[in-house]
Amino acid sequence: MSSTLRDEILELIWALREKNVNSIEDIVKGIGDSDTSDEIRKMEKAGCLLIRNHDVELTEKGETRARDLTRRHRLAERLFHDVLDVSMKESEETACEIEHFLSPSVTDSVCSFLGHPPTCPHGKPIPRGVCCSKYKSGFRPLVVQLKDFEVGSRGRIVFIRPSDSTRLERLSSMGIIAGSIIKLKQKRPSFVLEIDETTLAVDSMIAEEIYVKEHQ
Repeated sequence: MSSTLRDEILELIWALREKNVNSIEDIVKGIGDSDTSDEIRKMEKAGCLLIRNHDVELTEKGETRARDLTRRHRLAERLFHDVLDVSMKESEETACEIEHFLSPSVTDSVCSFLGHPPTCPHGKPIPRGVCCSKYKSGFRPLVVQLKDFEVGSRGRIVFIRPSDSTRLERLSSMGIIAGSIIKLKQKRPSFVLEIDETTLAVDSMIAEEIYVKEHQ
């Protein structure tokens, strides 16, 4: 059986586990391939999976591969959707194609280029990489924290990583959401943003949680 099917199974197991689901039935249904059940058994023999009753668990070997695939896929979605303005559907389809081939170094470069995003465009968490904890200064990220944005520049909010979950709802009520076009008017004594015809002020802590991409 192709390595592509094995990769699809591993990635789906990772995604289902985020929903606390791990049954063989759900995996087979999610893949939609008649050979899935047989491939799962082969993967168990290869040391990628553990099967307990009707549930599946990842071994260390399977965990590593599933994590890498998920990271590549979700970073690729960010790259195509946020940077290249590709539709969500096409971003998903393209990410499915290239996730099998991205090398670790290219994956880290994409992650650094995007400013180490915490989630994909669907809001699912992107597994952290070495580059996320050890900053690489080879080039300036395309996506930066608002605190590092230049005064007078216009940008599109790519994502928000709030330290407090209740803050996201408050920011949303102010119009500060992913996709909004903002203009940074000043940084001191507070960060002043212009969104449409509305002017808002946020503190430095919030400015560290908002990530933007320059917008012409």
